[in-house]
Amino acid sequence: MVRQKGASTLAAHFHEVVRGEIMQGKLPPGTHLKPVELASRHSTSTTVIREALVRLTQEKLVVARPNQGFFVPSLSLKELEDLTRVRTHCDTLALRLAIERGDLAWETSVLTAFHVLSRTPRRTPEDPEHTTEAWSRAHRAFHLALVEACGIPMLMTIAETAFDSTELYRRWSAPSPAASTRCVAQEHESILDATLQRNTEKATALLAEHYERSLQVMLASGLIDGDQ
Repeated sequence: MVRQKGASTLAAHFHEVVRGEIMQGKLPPGTHLKPVELASRHSTSTTVIREALVRLTQEKLVVARPNQGFFVPSLSLKELEDLTRVRTHCDTLALRLAIERGDLAWETSVLTAFHVLSRTPRRTPEDPEHTTEAWSRAHRAFHLALVEACGIPMLMTIAETAFDSTELYRRWSAPSPAASTRCVAQEHESILDATLQRNTEKATALLAEHYERSLQVMLASGLIDGDQ
């Protein structure tokens, strides 16, 4: 614990700490997140932990249940399928508008985001089963850069929330046997090329196909209960 930090800075710090533990599977699906236990383990106050958990709840990475407390969301086939539908519908609309409205500055930002993503290792020899935080951040930045020029704040909010919610499933289901059957880097590059060519129909079709492939990989992991 860094004792010089103010309360808001501490909350931001432990927001990232707990978020990382959820994403890395150290706090698995369904875990009851007890502020007292987390505060003791991380040598901080329950107030700081509660503030961090509230932020994570707003980001849909933690669930708050009345009279029960905070929990890591459980894996749900229905939720994953619904999230994929929402993400596909909203992101393809946002990309269509971005291609229509985007200028040279937008093209440059998309190219830059892709360059960073393509140069960032997805996994490391030390931890081959988990996606690196750097790659995950670059992946998020690329997908959001693609649709940023849509110019509709509500669509961007949905894109951010849907990405973060499906990210839980991507992290928890990796590595899936089905992952070896696809080349994610090539999928990203194909989406990029079609977008920069202003080929709206091809770009949106490739994006929808990219999301569907991700869904199938996550389902193939065998970690998601079809009865939920």
